[in-house]
Amino acid sequence: MSGERGSGPAERAGAGPSGTGPSGAGLSGTGLTGPIPLTGAAREARVRARAGALADGARTAARRGWPDVRPLDPVHSLKTKLALLVAASVTVASLLVWAGLRMDWLRIGPRYTLPIAIVITLVFTQLLARGMTSPLREMTAAARAMATGDYSRRVRSTSNDEVGELADAFNRMAQDLEAVDRERRELVANVSHELRTPVSALHAVMENLVDGVTEPDHGTLSTALAQTERLGRLVEQLLDLSRLDAGAVSLDREELALEPFLEQATRAMSMTGRDVRYAVDVDPPGLAVDVDSARLHQVVANLLDNASRHSPPGGTVRVSAHAAGAVVRISVQDEGPGIADADRERVFERFQRGSARTDGGTGLGLAIARWAVQLHGGTIRVGPTPPGGGCRIDVHLPREVAPGR
Repeated sequence: MSGERGSGPAERAGAGPSGTGPSGAGLSGTGLTGPIPLTGAAREARVRARAGALADGARTAARRGWPDVRPLDPVHSLKTKLALLVAASVTVASLLVWAGLRMDWLRIGPRYTLPIAIVITLVFTQLLARGMTSPLREMTAAARAMATGDYSRRVRSTSNDEVGELADAFNRMAQDLEAVDRERRELVANVSHELRTPVSALHAVMENLVDGVTEPDHGTLSTALAQTERLGRLVEQLLDLSRLDAGAVSLDREELALEPFLEQATRAMSMTGRDVRYAVDVDPPGLAVDVDSARLHQVVANLLDNASRHSPPGGTVRVSAHAAGAVVRISVQDEGPGIADADRERVFERFQRGSARTDGGTGLGLAIARWAVQLHGGTIRVGPTPPGGGCRIDVHLPREVAPGR
């Protein structure tokens, strides 16, 4: 039943010449094609960052002659490591000086003992210090790569001290940034994909009207109106998506009687002209819940729209509300093809649609519905498959407001 049952973002992002890839969103058929251009400042910053990354790579390659020795990794404190490094250096220097002065068979002599001891101590210190600071150099290289848009770099962290903790935090940050960048690219690609169809269709209708190919009859104008409505729904869903990303939204709660509310929602949906019947069942009849009626209407409207789209002609969409202790369960059930088990969680993600979806929805409806339900402290999930087939979406809401909400 989900309105999110079609190809995922990966399929659409690489759809071919008329589609848009993650890095080059375009609107085919509208004159808005090609990648999004960078501004002059952004381009210069990207060039500077890329040059810095190349220079850093050259410096790293030059240092590869030194082995990356990390014998102090088991030590849990950077201060202790520094103390051990100083102690080890002093010990090595002292032993070398003592050996040069006391062991005549070495034939070094007092004149060369101290310089040789200093050189060997510096080499020994460099080897240990290089292993201690290796994660810092890797973080510098990874940060320069991030400035060029490469978020795949990670830092090898083997120590347990403060530098190791910093490397672990850096890797988590890099992973988060990579996920954010991927979502941003998918968002641009998916929004471009969803805008392309109604914009292209509306452009074709208007062009035919202007050229006199078609007359401005009821059918033609209805087609244009349907495309503008689709654009309006997409813009409204994108606004809801921006509110979702902005954080919590205040709720205007009120005690809402569910039976008249659901009947009104089904009457409004029946005006869409789809050949579907609606049945409302509320038990007990006077069941009420403390919710934001506008947000709950958003949830129910999305579920009814999805159910009516997937129900066969002459099918029935059943809407029910039942009390279960301190929770109210609102269910919307259709007679469509249902949702595959593998898609039951995925359909609630942004721009994700199950395999049964073929009518090109935006893939945002259920993501926004889940957000609105979670604002009320409730849950939404795909229920068990009904005996006669189809799909059922269950929304569980607390009947009373929890303290602090």
